[in-house]
Amino acid sequence: MSAALSDTLVELRYGARRVLLAPHVGGSIAAFDEIRDGRSIDWLRPATPTALAARDPLGMASFPLLPYCNRIRDARFRFDDALVDLSGDGNAFAHALHGNAWRLPWRVGEVSESRACLHFSHEPSKAAAHHWPFAYEATQEFALDAHTLTVTISARNLSDRPMPFGMGHHPYYPRTRNTRVHAHVAAMWHSTPDLLPTHAGAHPCVDAMASKEGMSADAFDLDNNFAGWSRTATIAWPDEGRAITLDAETPFDHMVVYAPASHPDLLCVEPVSNVADWVNLDTDRAMKGGAVLKPGESVIASFAWTTRFG
Repeated sequence: MSAALSDTLVELRYGARRVLLAPHVGGSIAAFDEIRDGRSIDWLRPATPTALAARDPLGMASFPLLPYCNRIRDARFRFDDALVDLSGDGNAFAHALHGNAWRLPWRVGEVSESRACLHFSHEPSKAAAHHWPFAYEATQEFALDAHTLTVTISARNLSDRPMPFGMGHHPYYPRTRNTRVHAHVAAMWHSTPDLLPTHAGAHPCVDAMASKEGMSADAFDLDNNFAGWSRTATIAWPDEGRAITLDAETPFDHMVVYAPASHPDLLCVEPVSNVADWVNLDTDRAMKGGAVLKPGESVIASFAWTTRFG
C-alpha cells in the first residue's frame, strides 16, 4: 500500500494477537489485545467507539509525542536567541502539551499482516497545530509477533537551521485495584501544581517501584517525570496472572508515570526522551533530556511491549 491519508483503522494480526492503529487520530494505537481461553485480554486500554468517533487522541490506547514530550511553560521558550511562541497552535492547554503530531493525521505507508508504517510531515504555517517553526518528518513502524509489539520512531529535521527535539509515546494501561508498577529510576521530578518540574529528588514511589512487590497504581497521586530510568518497566496484574514489560532504547532515557488519584481508572507509564519543559529548565542535559537536531539530521529509536502470562 502506498502512503496515503486514511480515516479507517489499520489492523495487524499475529495468531490470536491484534493491534489496531488509528492513523487519522494522531497516528495512535487504538488497541493491543489478544484472545486467550475464549476471552479478550487488553494489554493497553482500548479506545472506545466514542473516542474514535470524536478523533480524540486522549481516548486512544497510546499516541506519539513529537517534536517534544509533555509541557512547555506558557507555550514559550527561547532557542538560538529567538523566542518560540506556541500559544497560537490550537493546543487547548495552559502550557503547550505533547507537540503537534498527536493532533494531526498520519499517512498510511506499507502494511502487511503483522507490520505497518505510518508517516507524518510538518511544514510551519500560521494555521492551528502548525505553529511549530521547524519543518520535520517522522515515521512510526509497528511490528507484532508472538510475544512483543515493537514501535520504531524516526524523525528528521527538514529545516535549514537546528531544531530542538524530543519524542516518546503515551500509553494507557488497564488499571485495577491490584495493578502494580515495577521500575528502577534515580529520582522523581517534583512539580508545581500545574505540573511543571521544579527539581529532581527522592520520593517514596521511587523505592516502591523498585521493590519486589512493585508499586500499587493506587499508592500515590502521580503525574511526574522520572530521571535515571533503566529503560525498562513492568505493569503487572498479579491477580490475573499476567504482565506487560516496556523496554526502550536510548534516547528514551526518561519515564513518565500518570496515576492520578482523581481518575482511578487511568494509568500511564511512558517512554520519553525529555522531561516536561526541558527547553526552559536550567539543569544538566542528562537530567532533563532532549536533543538538538542539525539541519537534515535524523534520529531513530525503538521501544517494545513484551507480554507474559504466569
